[in-house]
Amino acid sequence: MNDITDVSGFMIDMDGTVYKGGSAIPGAQDFIKRVKHRNIPFVFLTNNSSSDREHYFNKLIKMGFDVSIDDILTSTAATIRYIKKYHSGGTVYPVGTPKFVKEVENAGITTDDKDPDIVLLSFDTSITYEKMNNAYQFLMNGAEFIATHPDDLCPTEDGYDIDIGPFIRFFESMTGTKATVIGKPNPLMAEMAADKMNVPKEKMVMIGDRIYTDMRLAENSNIRSIMVLSGEAKRSDLKDPGVKVTMVVDSVDELLRN
Repeated sequence: MNDITDVSGFMIDMDGTVYKGGSAIPGAQDFIKRVKHRNIPFVFLTNNSSSDREHYFNKLIKMGFDVSIDDILTSTAATIRYIKKYHSGGTVYPVGTPKFVKEVENAGITTDDKDPDIVLLSFDTSITYEKMNNAYQFLMNGAEFIATHPDDLCPTEDGYDIDIGPFIRFFESMTGTKATVIGKPNPLMAEMAADKMNVPKEKMVMIGDRIYTDMRLAENSNIRSIMVLSGEAKRSDLKDPGVKVTMVVDSVDELLRN
């Protein structure tokens, strides 16, 4: 991976890879500058569906990253694309933040709190018992179950917060309904990134801090991967025989320095 001349584009995770909480990881802004200097296309991928692209764009700009809003691809965008392609005309009961619900509705998807076709679960930092119970009732009545991503934890400056994963397992165990999970490591995210950058998917490289999402996405998409140790991942995670990692670095600041 020291020779990146055959890399068509980078898919770059955000939480734990270029920032943690509200603070940039040291050297991450300079890494993005090096990527842009070499004219390598890139796209930020995030599974965090609690906010929209504008939120992440403003966050990156505030931390000093030279990026545009078009450089960001969220699991919400991928999920919307999936629903419109495979459940066209279907109604959804969204379990999510107001920003998430607004993004879904603005995409032309009809929400329904009476008899939806789909229960759509996101990283809902405003979750209530009423939402959980409604989702349970709808799933028991035969609604499809779709989740934006599988992450168990969300990185913060001080540690980690509970993410969507435990809620997916809760609803699956309570209703017997298996969730369709759209975000990383679903190869759909890599396909969307390749389309967005207009590059051949097979020569992209995934950079991230999680084995079960970022590295698994690379494995599922048959592309190379760089695991950073600035977030959740530890070197001991490499013992997982199901995932191959091309390269391990302490942080993105080590990349493209030659």
